[in-house]
Amino acid sequence: MRIHINQFLMGTSIALALGVAAPTVTGVASVWLEGTAVAADLPVYKDATASVEARVEDLLARMTLEEKIVQMTTVWDGKVKFVGPKGEIDLAKLKAAHPLGIGQYARPSDVAGAVSPRVAKRLDARQTVALVNKLQKFMVEETRLGIPMLFHEEGLHGYAAVDATSFPQAIGLASSWDTDLIREVNELTALEMRARGAHLALSPVVDIARDPRWGRFEETFGEDPYLVGEMGVAAVEGLQGLNRARTLAPGKVFATLKHLTGHGQPESGTNIAPAPISERELRENFFPPFEEVVTRTGIEAVMPSYNEIDGVPSHANTWLLQDVLRGEWGFKGAIVSDYVAIDQMAGIHHVAPDIESAAVLALKAGVDSDLPDGTSYKTLPQALKDGKVTMAMIDDAVRRMLSVKFRAGLFENPYANADEAEAVANNADGVALARKAAERSLILLKNDGTLPLKLGKSKPTVAVIGPSAAVARLGGYYGEPRNPVSLLDGMKARLGDSARVVFAEGVKITENDDWWADEVKLADPTENRKRIAEAVKVAKGADQIVLTLGDTEQTSREAWADSHLGDRASLDLVGEQQELFDALKKLGKPITVVLINGRPASIVKIAEEANAIIEAWYPGEQGGPALAAVLMGDVNPGGKLPVTLPRSVGQLPMFYNHKPTAHRGYLFDTVEPLYPFGYGLSYTTFDLSEPRLSAASIPTDGSVTVSVDVTNTGKVAGDEVVQLYIRDKVSSVTQPVKELKGFKRVTLKPGEKQTVELTLTSKSFRLWNDRMERVVEPGEIDIMTGANSVDLKTVTLTITD
Repeated sequence: MRIHINQFLMGTSIALALGVAAPTVTGVASVWLEGTAVAADLPVYKDATASVEARVEDLLARMTLEEKIVQMTTVWDGKVKFVGPKGEIDLAKLKAAHPLGIGQYARPSDVAGAVSPRVAKRLDARQTVALVNKLQKFMVEETRLGIPMLFHEEGLHGYAAVDATSFPQAIGLASSWDTDLIREVNELTALEMRARGAHLALSPVVDIARDPRWGRFEETFGEDPYLVGEMGVAAVEGLQGLNRARTLAPGKVFATLKHLTGHGQPESGTNIAPAPISERELRENFFPPFEEVVTRTGIEAVMPSYNEIDGVPSHANTWLLQDVLRGEWGFKGAIVSDYVAIDQMAGIHHVAPDIESAAVLALKAGVDSDLPDGTSYKTLPQALKDGKVTMAMIDDAVRRMLSVKFRAGLFENPYANADEAEAVANNADGVALARKAAERSLILLKNDGTLPLKLGKSKPTVAVIGPSAAVARLGGYYGEPRNPVSLLDGMKARLGDSARVVFAEGVKITENDDWWADEVKLADPTENRKRIAEAVKVAKGADQIVLTLGDTEQTSREAWADSHLGDRASLDLVGEQQELFDALKKLGKPITVVLINGRPASIVKIAEEANAIIEAWYPGEQGGPALAAVLMGDVNPGGKLPVTLPRSVGQLPMFYNHKPTAHRGYLFDTVEPLYPFGYGLSYTTFDLSEPRLSAASIPTDGSVTVSVDVTNTGKVAGDEVVQLYIRDKVSSVTQPVKELKGFKRVTLKPGEKQTVELTLTSKSFRLWNDRMERVVEPGEIDIMTGANSVDLKTVTLTITD
């Protein structure tokens, strides 16, 4: 081990001055001083050869109460006290504000906490590394025990920083139905983040999303527990590594599993609202993605949700965090709070009279770290003095936070390398992967033959119109890539001199599109109607119209405060977008609609009248080139819906795996969705055979392989996603009409056939019986396969005693 001997002596002298135990003799190592090996006694926690557990216990025994509280708290808004606009650090102010150091530091890439990067510019790669290294140097060399700092960053769909690669939003990534792609995207996210000195990513989100009024819909992998679980596992493996990795390799960061739980079906569709969900519903639908990640990966951090379940906020829910998460699932890592969520138990939930009492509730429930500024947990010393918590509770939390640091290798190398950070930042590999991810996420919802665009005559005109045509919409928790490309620029680059590309905005959705800004002001309808008239004028001479409709980052986003809303009571297109479509439709030109949005929209009339529709969600920095490639037929779209698209808000909740008694019917309307879960078209055609079983019957602990032949019966290469669903014909408690239990995306040339094999184990058939026991019941199971959740072929499997 290499340390400076004066650091060890300084730690001893400071300890004596504070009246606490000085470092004790617990191990022997070599101390390197100016290149000379000197025999000296070193504490176990500084010995890299010792086990993590031994190092944690040794360090914990040396810490004062105040030092322990530091490890349980974070700095975010408070960074403005000692960090300048370019990341420069005032050491005197740092020491005055944090004489015992800082346990965790939120988002080193920003300098002003909860402020838009349009207002306070984020730090670039080199500036971020300089900040991280200066802070770590202070921690290692100028605090008594030399405990390094833990830095966390956002990484939902790429590292949320300047010059970082921006991928499609999570809902778009899920539309790929490609776990290998999810893993690859998160590997690159981890590489960029780790290079700048962060070791913890606040992602992925594995909430299932069941109410598209909810503004955070875009952050999820969709509505289905199985799909979300598989995507979540792949994301964590990409960030942390394979084989349940709990020790970080180079280029890796720890993941944070969000948000446990019920977050995705809030009452009235409003963020943090109560989730009136029974234990059965939790166990059948909301728990499974979290359980899959916890039991199959080395996930190191879990974040509870803001909402309450059955009257208990998740940050105070001992049953949820201790009995289920740590007990049933065996989670060993740290539980970190959502931002200000502990404070909210006093300020919003009113289950505590003040933040001091809220801190007690959270600690007793098992929350180890208070994000983002540790406001509540800073009161724990008084709670300890008053006998409201015990030192054992505090020690347990500190153990877990220290374990994260040791497993991250922070005690051996807390520093980052600016050259490496710049080299990996949004480089050619990142841009190529962003393009690939965007292409594989695009979903063709309708096509009457208009696509690929046919530009037969010499110098045809393509009108690219719409509020998101000339801007690359990235979605919430976004990074700032170097060269994001809009659809308009993508089409211009693709067509070059072969066609004339004209543009009109058509309508403006909101006056501002800053995701961070509190106020959301709709654009002036009068001005929009002038824009519509101009768009009609521009499109009159066009041979093809490509029209973008949907959201801005303000009309679908996280509502994190009463003054910062992002949920909606309607699924209709915002503002005058429908008027724009209607006006262009009257021209009699072929219209392709590209939906660029964060959640499903009610587009019944457009679905009837448009010639083609592509669901792009927020497609990331390379959405423009990817869309151009699909529109022109260079790429055959193969994405599938990870959610059900409802016809109207009146159909909600609308999800495919409903119970048999749901959706009996409406007067004067249909219960059928606009587009079903798993749906997506192609420029080619596929034939899927009936499923074949490796055995007609299996015991309750057995398994079966399901085989499906997939043939490309069209004229171009393309992708198909084979989807496998099951239905228990008769069960002791009601079961969904169908449940996804397997899928695989395959690429086939014209005429090519491939046999897809998917294995179902006893785990696939488990249910929670009327005694809330998890069992496999004997009986008949429908095994259904197809290209979406509706067009299925069925065979029956018998499960015997």
